Parts: sequence; C-alpha cells; structure tokens
Amino acid sequence: MRVAVLGAGAIGAYVGASLCRAGAEVHLVARGPHLAALREHGVRVCSPRGDFVAHPFATDDPADIGPVDHVFLGLKAHAYADSGPLVEPLLGSETTVIAAQNGIPWWYFHGLKGPYEGRRVESVDPGGAVSAVLSPERAIGCVVYAATEIESPGVIRHLEGTRFSIGEPDGSISTRCTEFAEAMIAGGLKCPVEARLRDDIWLKLMGNIAFNPISALTRSTMAGICRHDGTRELVRSMMEETLRVARLLGAEPQVSIDRRLAGAERTGEHKTSTLQDLERGKPMELDVLLTAVVELADLVGADVPSIRAIAAVSDLLNQQLSL
Repeated sequence: MRVAVLGAGAIGAYVGASLCRAGAEVHLVARGPHLAALREHGVRVCSPRGDFVAHPFATDDPADIGPVDHVFLGLKAHAYADSGPLVEPLLGSETTVIAAQNGIPWWYFHGLKGPYEGRRVESVDPGGAVSAVLSPERAIGCVVYAATEIESPGVIRHLEGTRFSIGEPDGSISTRCTEFAEAMIAGGLKCPVEARLRDDIWLKLMGNIAFNPISALTRSTMAGICRHDGTRELVRSMMEETLRVARLLGAEPQVSIDRRLAGAERTGEHKTSTLQDLERGKPMELDVLLTAVVELADLVGADVPSIRAIAAVSDLLNQQLSL
C-alpha cells in the first residue's frame, strides 16, 4: 500500500511514521528545516506508549512520488482550495483522500440520503473550489482523537490519544476503508471504520466549536475556560446549540455535555490549536468550526445565538491577523 502524507506536520508525520512502522510505503511531503530533519534522521516519535523512529521517503515535491493508494491530508482546511498543484501528482484513478480536519468537511452532504444530499456547504467549499481539487468521491472522512506537536524539526511529541475514526460519506464499510484501517492498526493506532462517522464529527466539534475560539479570544487554556463560571456556561450553551443543529441534520452524538466538559477540564493547561495559531500570527481555522455551523443552523432553522456571537468576534480577530 502506497500512502502520501501531504502536510507532514505534527499529526501527519505521526501517522506517516506509524504506517511506515506497519510496513506501508510512506511518502511525506514537508518543507523547510522539518523536511531537512526528516530526510537526515527520519521521523522521531516521542510517546508515553514508547519512542520509535521511522524512515519514510520525504520530499517537498509530490511529483517525486507519483500516484498513490491513499493521500492523508494534514493541511489546514483553509489551504484545501489552493492544494491542487500538490495533490494532483498523487492522484490515480482510485486514490482516496483522507483529510484529518476538525469541523465540518467539504464533503458533508455527499452520499447523505435525505433532503440535502449533494448540497454544498458554502463556507467550507466556496463556489465549489475545494470540491474541484478534492473530489468528494475520493473522500474518506477522518476524525482525529490524538494530540501531537512538533517538538523540534523531525521530532514529534505524542501527547495522548491514538484513535483516528474513518468512514465513507455514504456510510458503507468499504474495502478502501478497511484496507487503510488495517494498516493504521498494524502501526499501533486505533482506526475504527464507522458507518455513522458524522456522529463522530459532531462529537469532536462540540468541543472545538467552543474551546478553540474562546481560548483564542481569552488566551486561556482548556482548564482555565472550565474553571471560570462564565466561560464554562458559555461553552455549555454553545455545545447545546451544536447538538441542536446536529440532530436536525440527523446526527446523534452519543455523549452528555457534562461528560464532555469533564473531559476537557481533565486535559489541563492545554492550549488549543487555534490559540497556538493565533500566537504564531497564523490565520485561525474558523470557517469549518464556526461559520459552517452558522450556515447549517440557518439551513435547518436552528437558533444558535451564542455560536453566532462567538463566530462574529472571532472572525474580526482573524481579519486583524491579515492586516
């Protein structure tokens, strides 16, 4: 099995190293000092589950790789529309695209039976720009329950979690999903193939939609947000609103809000990826977390005042980063 990891950052390099350890032919696409370290030393994974080193092929030019069976996409969602020149050399007739993204994916309504089947979510696929590059027919959904960070170029610190839930947009248990899952499991990861992956998408989004923007707006950690009575209640309101939209779209995330809050508090003084992006002066990944949910709420007629307010102020902050 040939796998290309496009965007071999903290999550991408961790997955690539794990697949390489399982015997897959893995190619990492990276750049800068990180790429130089990958070429010279391989991927060094430091983990409470045991450290290891893997030596996949690494390049900054996907044309060096050619068509593969699976593209694991580690890019930020706002980079998808411009990823065509990077993705195209990797695509064969049967190549899948497995996007490790938070929030609402561009393929959300692809293969979903019901009144919205085939509908485009404009805020994450404006004018079909993402679908033109990443065909929904190629998409395998992926929900990441793992935390990693680049400790130094070529060195990945695995903090917690090993689950990467995947699934077909139409809910089928396909050969291409089971093939990829088996390789992930052989590499030491958990990779269940879910018939109702959208339930997982909303479950993960319940936390991201609230903690990520609030952490950026307040410069606070997960535990800090939970300790403050006002922000804790704001998180609860945003989670309730998120569940309302999810259920009106036919999804049923199986977790209580109290349990979700308790889990977030146990995470401790953790900075969300959105806060980390803000501190580095990078654009925050908001469209898939907030704007898309406001769009879907309007579609199904759900009232989401807390989400709408946080989306507005977060967008203003994001605009300031580009000035």
